[in-house]
Amino acid sequence: MRLLATLLRPDAGQVSICGVDALAQPRRVRGMIGLTGQFAAVDPVLTGRENLELVAQLYRMGRAAAKQRSTETLERFGLGEVAGNQVKTYSGGMRRRLDLAASVLIRPRVLFLDEPTTGLDLESRRELWKEIRELVAAGTTVLLTTQYLDEADTLADSITVLDNGQTVAQGTPGEIKARVGGDRVEFTLADPAALDRAEAILRDHAGADGELSVDRTLAQVTARLKGDITAVAPMLLALREGGIDIVTHVVRQPTLDDAFLALTGSRIKASGAGSNGSGPQQGAETGAGSKGSKR
Repeated sequence: MRLLATLLRPDAGQVSICGVDALAQPRRVRGMIGLTGQFAAVDPVLTGRENLELVAQLYRMGRAAAKQRSTETLERFGLGEVAGNQVKTYSGGMRRRLDLAASVLIRPRVLFLDEPTTGLDLESRRELWKEIRELVAAGTTVLLTTQYLDEADTLADSITVLDNGQTVAQGTPGEIKARVGGDRVEFTLADPAALDRAEAILRDHAGADGELSVDRTLAQVTARLKGDITAVAPMLLALREGGIDIVTHVVRQPTLDDAFLALTGSRIKASGAGSNGSGPQQGAETGAGSKGSKR
């Protein structure tokens, strides 16, 4: 992200933004892009309007143009009513929206978002998602990094999965999920002590393809189906004949979380609940992109 935003020079290789060589013409590229980091970079003492007018003037807009553009942008992001309030009185979600508003003040062709919803509650995340979708619909190309796989699945036209700095997969959300195969059936057992026995039964069952995962904390064993869901009933029967008490069973399609785990051996957050913004294991991360007018 820092390389693309011209904040860091690469040791090797090339960087091109909208056909412009970012290494040879960094100033030109900076006039085409916007950038929002993981945490809101706004002045809490200034009002929302003062923050945007300051950013506009840094981009060398005239005073009148800066005021007009700031007012329009604040209204667009639903901050018009609190534009005159100090930012320190804003909620976390409002600060993030103000930060995003500052990033699009110059109407960039490309917008870089580095984990834009870190630390936000679900409602604030969804509000920010709405703003991002509207930016894409208006023609802005958005590249974001995220630890939240539901976010990537919801927003992205194209996803790149990175593990220790290496690209391990790239494609649409559907293409990434297809790499881990068919539907899964998740069995929750009444007795966690029976997990090993259940795993052995399912591993040899004709309806399962041999790929199993066991969650001892939740007393769950998950099997990937060879065919369609008609294979579930014989699997249930085999478990019960083996003396295993099943509390519930759920059939679900592969998620991005499943794909990420299969591709990297790491698990990152599938939702924002309970997040403290900490990074995923093994340096694994997801980059999601939406290119103006979503494909």
